[in-house]
Parts: sequence; structure tokens; C-alpha cells
Amino acid sequence: MKLDYTHLLPSDFSDDSKVWIYQANRLFSLAETLEIEDMINSFVSSWNSHGAKVKGFGTVFFGRFIVLMADENATGVSGCSTDSSVRLLKEIEQNFNVAMFDRTLLTFAVKGKIEQIPFNQFAYAIENGFLQKDSPFFNNNVYSLKDFRNSWIVPIGESWLNRKIKPLRSA
Repeated sequence: MKLDYTHLLPSDFSDDSKVWIYQANRLFSLAETLEIEDMINSFVSSWNSHGAKVKGFGTVFFGRFIVLMADENATGVSGCSTDSSVRLLKEIEQNFNVAMFDRTLLTFAVKGKIEQIPFNQFAYAIENGFLQKDSPFFNNNVYSLKDFRNSWIVPIGESWLNRKIKPLRSA
């Protein structure tokens, strides 16, 4: 599985553009992804903050992650405009019977597939060799475009998980 995604990002957004990452608790089908992309595009085209058009971007990555982005150098994003994006995600949850706000799920690339486990099973996965220190981890705690480009998919050993559970085995 190729984990390259940066070529899909807008090139005209500032590095400090705000990024929100929402992960689904399951993989979307192709038909669902296309429908969700339409919903995102419709939302982004009408995204406003205090009456001003938000320079926004949104898409589905790897059939599981919905990423929204706002270039605040063009237009600041208010609480109300952020709330409108959350309403979009809640609509997606309802329309597709999926959970988008479960922060206890951790996502990794394992043997060419994207896999999720609950945080409370992470130690077991490490101890039993399902995950290693160099396993790619989707770090959804990035908040800027620069961090999204450079730190979204990182080896477990280079993520916040390395501090939480030690010692981690090397591959």
C-alpha cells in the first residue's frame, strides 16, 4: 500500500492552514466515498466565516479519513464556521452509519492494509508483534498543513505513542 498523499494537497495554502482530521471507524465503500466527496465539496464551496468565504479544502484519504482544511491567512475561521464543519461530519455519521468522533481508535498501516485498534489494545498489539516501533501510525493530532504534510503518518516510535507505552520492540 502506498502511503503517499501529499500530492493531493492544495499547493496554494499556507503552511499554517488549520487542519481537522476525522477518522471513520470503518472503511468507506467506493460509492460512499464518492457521495461523501460530493458532500464535502458542496460544504467547502459554501463555507463562510462571518459572511466571508473560507478558503477551504476537504477530501477523503485512504477511504477512511475525512480531512478539512482552512487557510486562515485568507479568511479567519470562527467558532460558528467550525461548528458548521462539525455538522457536516455528524450528517456523514448519520447518513452512512459510521462513527467519526471516536478518538479511542488508533489507526496503523499493517501488511499493506489500514487497521484500527482501540487504544486499550495497543500494548497487547506491541507485546505480541502485531505492531512494531517502525509501524506507520496515523497521527490525527496534527493541526496545521505543515504538520499534516510532515507528521501525519509517522512510525510509532516517532509519535506520541512512544511516550505512552514503553518499551517498544524494534522490527
